[in-house]
Amino acid sequence: MEKTRKLIIVGDSAFAEIAFEYFMHDSGFEVVAFSVERKFMRADALFGRPVVPFEDLESHFAPAAHSVFVAIVYTQLNRLRTRLAHEAEQKGFTLASYVSSYAFVWRNVVQGAHCFIFENNVVQPYVTLGRNVVLWSGNHIGHHSHIGDNCFVASHAVISGFVTVGANCMIGVNATIINNVTIGADCIIGAGALVSKDVEADRVVKGEAGEASGSARRLHRVPRDAG
Repeated sequence: MEKTRKLIIVGDSAFAEIAFEYFMHDSGFEVVAFSVERKFMRADALFGRPVVPFEDLESHFAPAAHSVFVAIVYTQLNRLRTRLAHEAEQKGFTLASYVSSYAFVWRNVVQGAHCFIFENNVVQPYVTLGRNVVLWSGNHIGHHSHIGDNCFVASHAVISGFVTVGANCMIGVNATIINNVTIGADCIIGAGALVSKDVEADRVVKGEAGEASGSARRLHRVPRDAG
């Protein structure tokens, strides 16, 4: 695939390495550098590309000629990725998105900026994806559903038709959300959970929706990487 745009990946962990593979081999972007906040820098280079401090990114690369993708998982209920993406925009960079050539995304899906859609996702007609959404591999997003800004959907989740997922949610592996359900903002839907009724904002769901409890922001503990 012809490379017509230059990209900087923010991050240096597993997601950053995976994003490098996808952007380099399945997109029109050429990855020219990585960037990490100065206090977290561990190396000067990754895959032969320089790693530069995020605080000084615009002094190393002209914003008008480069795009940015923030390859951070659901740390702080997606707020870290959200903050870094916002700061990159403030520096003048355009935010990049990636949609796998092996994903099925229907023609009238509305997609916000800075999304990453892995292989084998099925995104049906009339779906709306907000800004800064990650769909890991193998999910089903049913017709007329809305995924809010800054959400992270792990692998093999089923989100049925006419579902609304609020902003800053994390949907775990193999979770199932039935038709016509609304999930409030700042929720964690745990791995394997079955959600059969509405969930209020700021809740953790470990099983049936009736078992939702606690504050997602208080209870959430995040591994360094996800996949």
